[in-house]
Amino acid sequence: MRPPATTRSAAPRPLVALALTLLLAGCSDPGGAGGTGTVATPSVTPSLTPSTSGPAGTPTPTPGAPSASGDPAATASGTPGAPQDITTGLDVPWDLAVLPDGTALVTLRDSARVVQAGPGLLAQVPSTGRDGAVPDVVPAGEGGLLGIALSPTFGEDAQVFLYYTAREDNRVVRFTYEGGRLVDPVPVLTGIPKGTTHNGGRIRFGPDDLLYVGTGDAQNRPAAQDVNALGGKILRITRDGAVPDGNPFPGSRTWSLGHRNPQGFGWDSTGRMIAAEFGQDRFDELNVIRPGGNYGWPEVEGPGDGGGRFVAPFQTWTTDEASPSGLAVTADAVYVAALRGQKLWRVPLNPDGPTGTPDAYLDGTLGRLRAAEVGPDGSLWVLTSNTFRGEPRPGDDRLVSVPLS
Repeated sequence: MRPPATTRSAAPRPLVALALTLLLAGCSDPGGAGGTGTVATPSVTPSLTPSTSGPAGTPTPTPGAPSASGDPAATASGTPGAPQDITTGLDVPWDLAVLPDGTALVTLRDSARVVQAGPGLLAQVPSTGRDGAVPDVVPAGEGGLLGIALSPTFGEDAQVFLYYTAREDNRVVRFTYEGGRLVDPVPVLTGIPKGTTHNGGRIRFGPDDLLYVGTGDAQNRPAAQDVNALGGKILRITRDGAVPDGNPFPGSRTWSLGHRNPQGFGWDSTGRMIAAEFGQDRFDELNVIRPGGNYGWPEVEGPGDGGGRFVAPFQTWTTDEASPSGLAVTADAVYVAALRGQKLWRVPLNPDGPTGTPDAYLDGTLGRLRAAEVGPDGSLWVLTSNTFRGEPRPGDDRLVSVPLS
């Protein structure tokens, strides 16, 4: 294990009015120039096992689910309840995106496949690679098929964005979801550094309809402090990969820097971006992301602001309590999926900025948790991650629904 970075000197930091982003960075989970990739040949076909009742191949609508124009996150709140299986038998799932029909597209990291999951439904979504896999994905270590995001105008353009590890790099590629297939791949951003660990991978569209990309330092720690390097950053780009107006550094895709391995983020109702971040040995972080903010890696880790040079986190955990990956933001809280900690952390949000004391739920109930998203009915849809660095249980890995009451 690498020596820990210095701990930040304690210093209060106000929450800013931009965005709250939760990013996760690799090594606190011990159990966890662009190039042209090659087609990956999956060695196994993912198990397709619907776990809930409903006609095979047909999504079962959830009573009370909002319309496609509604925003479940705007009303979801409360204490997490008992989880219920939606889908079981997933092989190293990594991320999910909820479709307008109330089902979800789920990425499978090592087999380079996308599946559609919902109550009574689990089906492969073929793409243009060999045997229907996503083309050019080269899984290795923590790399492979990672993040997924739907275009904000998905109902009109059917665009799906994927983040994955190719032969020479990590990259963001745009697909069209047509006839139940992912076709017409178009590279949007290439040259993101890759490594056996610290590949980042979460992608989400923000309230401004621009794409935010979490990248890891790929084991090149100094790059996290280089504004012009793509590693160790949260990037903000257009749907075509260009630098949008309003980015804090002229000509740069960098939105914030000094990150180790961000893997989860979202926005609250005021537009603040919240991100979770893996620490090295000592502290994992929850940060409010400021445009142009420097979050200190590799010079600092944990509480404080390094004497005013860096933006301090507003919440920290020890690495055995968290190892935070994906997260979901609702009307009054952030829910953080913890890998090594095997918990779902609920961090209360207040309109004026400060947060309440975090509470842990599902402590060990499901094992390692990889991703969380607000489902179509306002519950949390959570992915487990026990088939990688975990102790798989019967049915693992799984997509579960966690009611909020």
